[in-house]
Order: sequence, then structure tokens, then C-alpha cells
Amino acid sequence: MSVFVGNLSFDVTQDDLTDVFAEYGTVKRAHLVADRDTGRLRGFAFIEMASDSEEAAAIEALDGAEWMGRDLKVNKAKPRQ
Repeated sequence: MSVFVGNLSFDVTQDDLTDVFAEYGTVKRAHLVADRDTGRLRGFAFIEMASDSEEAAAIEALDGAEWMGRDLKVNKAKPRQ
């Protein structure tokens, strides 16, 4: 169970993400994606939640919500190809 979070502020931390998503259930893992060469955050992350219902609640509540000056894009992550 994984959630894609896009349009994140470049100032966000893993703890910030965990705190926000923890309001909707158990966060197993929060992974901020960084550029391999520069180490700079790329503005998106993946969150692993404990259950589908918690994942759905987070998506429902946070998709389109303003956080840290940005409108979040939150949806179910697509499997890697």
C-alpha cells in the first residue's frame, strides 16, 4: 500500500510528512525522492500506510489541500514498471 504525494515544498522533511499522514493512520514509511546527482529534493514522495482504508482516508483528505504554501497532489501510487 503506497501513496504518491506530489507538488511538495522543497523544505519538507520526512518527519513533516509522517506527522501529516499519521493523522489518517499508521505510516510505515515516508520516502522523499532526491536527485541522484545533486541530492536536491525533487518535490514528491511516497508514503506507505498500514491499510487500504487508511490510505484512502489520507488521499481523500489531502488531495488538493494546501500545505506549506503548495496544493498537494495525493493519489494511489502506480507500481514500478
